[in-house]
Amino acid sequence: MRIRTIKTMSELRNADQNGPVVTVKRVTLADVARRAGTSTAVVSYVLNDGPRPVSEALRARVLEALDDLDYRPDRIARALRRPSRWRQIGLLIPDVTLPLFGALVGHIEVEARLRDHLTLIGNTGYDPERELEFVGAFADSGIDGLIVVGGANGAATAKLCAQNRIPIVWVHNNRDNVDAPVIGADHLEAGALATRHLATAHHRDDIVFVGGFTSEDVQHGDRETVAQRYAGYASVVGAEAARQIRTDLTPAGAYRAVRRYLADNPAPGGVVVGTYGQAAAALRAITDTGARIPQDISVVGFDGDRSNTYAQLVLTTVRQPIDTIARTALNAVLSSYSTPDADESPVAIDIQLDLGETCGCRPPMPLAQ
Repeated sequence: MRIRTIKTMSELRNADQNGPVVTVKRVTLADVARRAGTSTAVVSYVLNDGPRPVSEALRARVLEALDDLDYRPDRIARALRRPSRWRQIGLLIPDVTLPLFGALVGHIEVEARLRDHLTLIGNTGYDPERELEFVGAFADSGIDGLIVVGGANGAATAKLCAQNRIPIVWVHNNRDNVDAPVIGADHLEAGALATRHLATAHHRDDIVFVGGFTSEDVQHGDRETVAQRYAGYASVVGAEAARQIRTDLTPAGAYRAVRRYLADNPAPGGVVVGTYGQAAAALRAITDTGARIPQDISVVGFDGDRSNTYAQLVLTTVRQPIDTIARTALNAVLSSYSTPDADESPVAIDIQLDLGETCGCRPPMPLAQ
């Protein structure tokens, strides 16, 4: 058997015709220098555009050798040799398309950059295996700290970070019980606030909750947050009066479940929708049955998009202070490796009710011209 070492892309493409490949060797500066008939120092001058000048003829030979050998700089070695102002943090997000998580990404990335940190972002989709893959990849890339939003594999993620000496901060919620606080709003109080508004301000005594939170209902979704919001809802209406429209937390699931419930039961006076991702679908399901919002059914949701007021009805929503949560999380992860023994006072994460049209507090808003 003929054993060969592959260096160039053309050799790799022709490998099947010329025998088995045992290893792929990284092309070095010495390889380029030999091909160009010069020194490694000259190759370095060409790659870095200095510090010494190189004749045009010699530069052309070096560039040709670089192309022939498909040379790629060793970025890790280069980073070790060259001092840099930038450090890196990892940020794991369940779904960057949702307004709440997209806003968190934006705030954390901007704040981190102002503090000379680059942010590596992974979209986990609430998949435990994908979350762990990102943590391993981020650890290999040399991150200085990790922020996990909506963790789906808390125990394994915490263990891997501990093995790699990576400080970790949890935000919003965590599927596993780990020995660390979670930075975020009080979702139980958020559920109670939404329900109290319907019960007291609009005198709705027949209120149902939309959303699932068991593993049977929801495989990849924010079921922990929904469970806490449901508990807040139930604390207001009472355990015996609490009624749940179980869904899988997708818009389609919410639409089907709400339509089915309204077809089989008397229309409730109020609806609390457990996630923002299902709010539009729940509103559509209600109006498709002929019920009017808010005249017949008042609706309150969570984490609405403040910038989007062009829907048919503007959602009344319980809102979290995204800027405070992002700043608190970033402060925690940066201080945990710069001053590990720092004892910072907890920051209050206050929630607020943004009044819209779906509960009946505001008349329809005119569109901006």
